[in-house]
Amino acid sequence: MTFLTIGHRGVMGVEPENTLRSYLRAERCGMDVIALDLRLSKDGALVAVHDPEVDRTTDGSGAVADLTVAELRELDAGQGERVPVLEEVLDAVRVPIQALVGDVATATALAALILRHDLTSRIEVASAQDAVLAETARLVPGVRTVLYAASPGGAAGSVVDRASAVGAATVAVDVHRLSLETVDSAHAAGLRVTGLAVDTLDLLRLARALGLDGAVTDFPEIRSTGRFTA
Repeated sequence: MTFLTIGHRGVMGVEPENTLRSYLRAERCGMDVIALDLRLSKDGALVAVHDPEVDRTTDGSGAVADLTVAELRELDAGQGERVPVLEEVLDAVRVPIQALVGDVATATALAALILRHDLTSRIEVASAQDAVLAETARLVPGVRTVLYAASPGGAAGSVVDRASAVGAATVAVDVHRLSLETVDSAHAAGLRVTGLAVDTLDLLRLARALGLDGAVTDFPEIRSTGRFTA
């Protein structure tokens, strides 16, 4: 089975995160999937920002939810880049998108966009919140979902049970906290497993040794190296 390389917020190790510049470079570097974060602006647009506030990643300040798209566009997100809306990302790149959402309101808006533009084959929805994935699956039958879990939990089957309960196809877990037992348990349940964030050659070797199906990475060179790492 193909080992997927998933560009984390584009390739945020070398470009401003969650910007068109970062996504375009991820695509040029051959990333199989681009992972991005979505939040709702004050006027209900799906914007690509990771944090609840814009302070860390732009030259502005304040909560994303308190700013309109027009206000967000005035901000510099790094190297002159602007905060993009999801539709701009979809127009700019052709690779599949993994959209990470943190609340039901954002997931509902994303589900509406997926249905409106028939994007179930292009967008998979990721979340650390079980309720978000369950609601997404209810709203968009057949959508692919990913459960993000910083830790697999106490027992090897914990994250597997959670993913199965909400119909997720993949679990994404901190590669430092993954065990072969957890990976085997997930695979036995028909789930794919990706590790994050795989940013060094040693971690890439670990990901391959664990039999992972893919790696979330900040750096483009992991894509080329990954093809030759056993």
